[in-house]
Amino acid sequence: MNIDRDLLQKFERGLDPQHPERSAIPARIIGYGEITTVFEIDAEGVRDLAFKRLPLFNTDAEVERYTAVFVEYNRLLEEEIGLRLPPHDHVVITNARGRPVFYIVQQKFPADSMGTAILQRATPDQVGTLVEHVLHQVCKVWQFNRQHQHLQIAIDETFSNWAWSGHDLFYVDTSTPLFRVNGVEQLDTELFLRSAPSFLVWILRLFFLHDVVNRYYDPHRVLVDLIANFYKDQRPDLVPMGVRAVNEFLATHAREFDIAPLTEKEVRDYYREDAFIWSLYLAMRKVDRFLRTRLLRGEYPYILPEKIVR
Repeated sequence: MNIDRDLLQKFERGLDPQHPERSAIPARIIGYGEITTVFEIDAEGVRDLAFKRLPLFNTDAEVERYTAVFVEYNRLLEEEIGLRLPPHDHVVITNARGRPVFYIVQQKFPADSMGTAILQRATPDQVGTLVEHVLHQVCKVWQFNRQHQHLQIAIDETFSNWAWSGHDLFYVDTSTPLFRVNGVEQLDTELFLRSAPSFLVWILRLFFLHDVVNRYYDPHRVLVDLIANFYKDQRPDLVPMGVRAVNEFLATHAREFDIAPLTEKEVRDYYREDAFIWSLYLAMRKVDRFLRTRLLRGEYPYILPEKIVR
């Protein structure tokens, strides 16, 4: 992609992370994850692009290592597994303090083509088809992992990470490039603890980091997560149909993987725990932001949502 690096550098130097819309070059938030934010930049030549900003790195060596893993992950998904990714690129620039910042740049899809938007307007009769479309893509990952024991790849298959364009389905979330070579995680997952409040890092490392990463390599757990996010997407009424669609898919198209079927209770219990953990995490990040910016008069480099509806 032809990215205006100078424009992005100027944007970064003038960014107000607490109020992106008030930045020297304004930005508009178009999506929130639990750790990162997706936004568009209001400037000529880039309005059709979506940006994800990762200010996680202290040194050039760290960002170079992440870049290599990120590039290889995208290649594996596209060339080896056969998923469709949007046209994409990445840019590394420096902030005002001289630290590297990694930007992921993708072609932006219309808002109503994103998986969450499609799910929110779906009828109960459409849920089975939607779930089946996603799981046919996910099966490509499971099949690859089954055939390549030394190389295991993980994706976050929730609806918010897919976009429909005509009859094609695109996977859009590659900012957490998870894959293992001979059992060794290639991504330095400690990087993502840098966005956590310093007073929580040891707790997250001890009790949550390993479990959160491992879930994406467990087909049953990612299926539970897929349907549990119907609650977050404000469609709890679709959970029974979603569970039924997953179980029918497992019993027909994915019998060879011998994945245990889902129950509505485990989906509901999983989401209650997951929502509590992430809500608490966001609240603590806001406390950390207040301490850094108001009391210590320092900077807080991360863009946080004011509220995530769950």
